[in-house]
Amino acid sequence: MIDTDELVRRNAAFAAGEAFADVPLRSAGALRLIGCVDPRVDPAHVLGLHNTEAVVMRNVGGRVTPEALRSWAMLAKVAQARGAGLPRAGGHLVVLHHTDCGITDLAAFPDLLAEYFEIPAAELPAKAVLDPYTSVRLDVDLMKQALPPGIAVSGLVYDVHTGLIEVVVPPVQPEG
Repeated sequence: MIDTDELVRRNAAFAAGEAFADVPLRSAGALRLIGCVDPRVDPAHVLGLHNTEAVVMRNVGGRVTPEALRSWAMLAKVAQARGAGLPRAGGHLVVLHHTDCGITDLAAFPDLLAEYFEIPAAELPAKAVLDPYTSVRLDVDLMKQALPPGIAVSGLVYDVHTGLIEVVVPPVQPEG
C-alpha cells in the first residue's frame, strides 16, 4: 500500500529534480486530451506524454459530457485571464476511450448514467456506453461542434490487453 509517508518521500525526490521550476500554467503545445480515470489508461503513460506537453482532462469513461464541456470552457477562460488569449489555432483535441472500461458496468444503473450525461434515461442507448469505438466517434462529433475553428479533433481507442491505440477518427478540423 502506498501511504502518506511514501507519497512524501516520492514528492521529495520529484522536488529535488526541480522539474517543476518555472513551468508555465499553459501547456507548451496545443494538445488537449480527454480520457478515462481508469488507472490502466493514464494518457501520459500510454501516449508517452511529457509534463506540460498537453492539457489532460480525465473523467469516468473519458466521455464528453456537458460538465466536461463546461470545464473546457473554464480552462479557456483561465488561459485568457493569464493573458494567453483564446485556444491556439492549429491545436488538437484527442478523445481517448478504451476497451474493458468500467463505464460499461454502469449500464445497469441507467438513472446514474442519465444524470452523468444530463439526458433522459430513454436516450442512453445513443451514448453507446458498451462500445468504445462507437462512443469515441460520438464524442468526437460533440467536440467538433463545441470547439472554435482551427482545432482538430481525433478519436483513439486504447486496448488494455495489447497496450496499443487505434485511430478510430483521424484528426478532423471542426466546421466554421
